[in-house]
Amino acid sequence: MGALLVVAPGPTANGDLHLGHLAGPFLSADVCARYARATGRDTLFGTGVHFTQNYIVTTARRLGERPEELRLRAAEQVEATLAAAGIVPDGFVRFDERYLKTVRTFFERLHGEGHLRLREVRFPYLPDTGEYLTDAYVRGGCPVCLAEGCAGLCENCGHWIASGELLDPRSTRHPELAVELREKEVLVLPLEEHRAALASYFARLAPTMRPRLAQLVEELMARRLPDYPITLPIDWGIPAPFAETPGQVLYSDTETVAWSLHTIALAAESRGEVPGDEERHWALEAGPEIAYFFGSDASFAFALAGTAMLLALGGLALPAHFVTNEFYELDSDKFSTSRGHVVTGRQLTAEVPRDLARYYLAATGPDFQRTNFTRAAMDRVCGQRLVEPWNRVAAKAEAHLDRGPLPVSARSRHAAALLAERFAAALNPRRFSLSAAAFTLTEQLGRLDRWEVTDADAGDFWHELDLFLRCAAPLLVDLAAEGLPDAAIPAEHTATTVQPRPLPRLATRVRGGGR
Repeated sequence: MGALLVVAPGPTANGDLHLGHLAGPFLSADVCARYARATGRDTLFGTGVHFTQNYIVTTARRLGERPEELRLRAAEQVEATLAAAGIVPDGFVRFDERYLKTVRTFFERLHGEGHLRLREVRFPYLPDTGEYLTDAYVRGGCPVCLAEGCAGLCENCGHWIASGELLDPRSTRHPELAVELREKEVLVLPLEEHRAALASYFARLAPTMRPRLAQLVEELMARRLPDYPITLPIDWGIPAPFAETPGQVLYSDTETVAWSLHTIALAAESRGEVPGDEERHWALEAGPEIAYFFGSDASFAFALAGTAMLLALGGLALPAHFVTNEFYELDSDKFSTSRGHVVTGRQLTAEVPRDLARYYLAATGPDFQRTNFTRAAMDRVCGQRLVEPWNRVAAKAEAHLDRGPLPVSARSRHAAALLAERFAAALNPRRFSLSAAAFTLTEQLGRLDRWEVTDADAGDFWHELDLFLRCAAPLLVDLAAEGLPDAAIPAEHTATTVQPRPLPRLATRVRGGGR
């Protein structure tokens, strides 16, 4: 089996990461990668920031700064917040010449092999300014679900909405100006040409797709698949390297595959590999298992359009898993930076130990439906289900420190195998579920807390406690780092003795921080 490639697509570089971001793809991807490595799997984890979406332009206008400055500052904020939450990618995409080359090379190959078509496409247009309006530059109603929003990926239904299909389109910068529809020649990827291959691919993935992605695929395949623009007649983005589309840029949402190839190449180089072919780890002959982690609203760009590009090129492995998530709310309202209704990862981990933050975000994570964060609930849940029981278990375990190696029974080895199976069921990428992992952690810790330890079964207690901490380590990173000699999760459970050792305790507040 080849390497496990874990990809968490980067956020738009227009601000810091809030808890909604962390509770969704980023914590899940980090936990998945940590667990895979602990079981001995060769694993590369890549993320980063997306620098070319025109939401950067609209945010910069609102803040009164230059887009170039905003995206650089945002990248630094994102990287710092990931580190504060204990999320450690191997590769982190930044906006530099190498990234630009990777993207241009990818699309030149698509173009050179004849997969792109020159088509007349309708766009909202402002006659007063001469601007074509795409994505963040234009708002209107979604023609699929009627929700209000910008063009591009609809946050509500997940469909990709061409700018020219918005209902009642209007400029986000000049809402007072009249908008007309005007056609412009752009290069597109005709997704309909890949219908049969896409249908076969998603049929294979159907057993593990989460409901919203499955619904989106079903709805898309029930109609003609769209011509997906590769170039746009706007001035923000990577200049398109094609003679047919002078002055146009590459559509930022089509950079998905090139971005992913690049982040995995960076991940490989971080562990000492020599820079080289960006596609090496994705090659079919390398046999990788590719797992994507992203919000459901990004499904079209990565699962549909991205897969179609891979199918068109051939020779590269297709993603094996799309682990999607829904929205995470703050005090029963959507996170909103513009309204100041937001808590960043750095803000939270400055007040509470990050193990508690990671545990609670996992326990309330929006795997299948919208969920909610409140600080009061976090304090209560972490205290009752994690901090208090763990500290009791640690104290109970340390009562046997002076007894030397303790015997482990066959019964305990069988119990350990069952315990490991339950964590594996939640943490393997095929049916990955962060909330299921947190539930398993809670239940197993509760079992250890209820154990009336005697001299006769102290070895069994310590044996199962050690394995519990190893399986919980992908979530409780600091507790495990202090309490384990190594992070390995054994494939077989054959121990006949166990050596007790001192164990750390959990606190509810960061020293010198918070309330």
